[in-house]
Amino acid sequence: MAAHDLELVGLVVATGDRHAFGQLVERYQTLVRAMLTRMTGNHALADDLAQEAFIKAYRKIGTFTGKGSFKSWLCKIAYTEFLQSLRKRKAAAAAMERYKAHQDMEERSAKWDSGDAMDLDRALAELSEVERTVIVLCFSSGMSHSEAAEVTGLPLGTVKSHINRGKAKMRALLETKEAVQV
Repeated sequence: MAAHDLELVGLVVATGDRHAFGQLVERYQTLVRAMLTRMTGNHALADDLAQEAFIKAYRKIGTFTGKGSFKSWLCKIAYTEFLQSLRKRKAAAAAMERYKAHQDMEERSAKWDSGDAMDLDRALAELSEVERTVIVLCFSSGMSHSEAAEVTGLPLGTVKSHINRGKAKMRALLETKEAVQV
């Protein structure tokens, strides 16, 4: 029988049980890596950020109060790692944004692969950071809007607005891609 998150956290806090923390890692590593991969668009960077997030979670596990889920607490740590990485890569990201801004829709559509996953990832890349983040948290990582608000620190209404705007942008991008292919 699998132990609940709170039981495992209690074991880690009380005894430093690395095996219990290992069970938490096994339980959530796929979720965290997938979330970070969608946010960064880079598997290697996502793996590095996930590793850092789990190390920080182990070091800070005593600060987990049990308010909210362990999953959202862990995802908040991973999201913070993502934001720190983003700040470090700010110059490169700004250059990439300028490059993308100068491309027109036809050039981007012509480069798109026919695979649905590639289309989705490219559509996600066209969203603002906050839109991409909340969409990944809610749809890829299976979080509720409330959990996404907790992870990002944004008000619930703002999260919902970003999700609606992001979905509309993605829908338009994917419809444009389909029209170009026809």
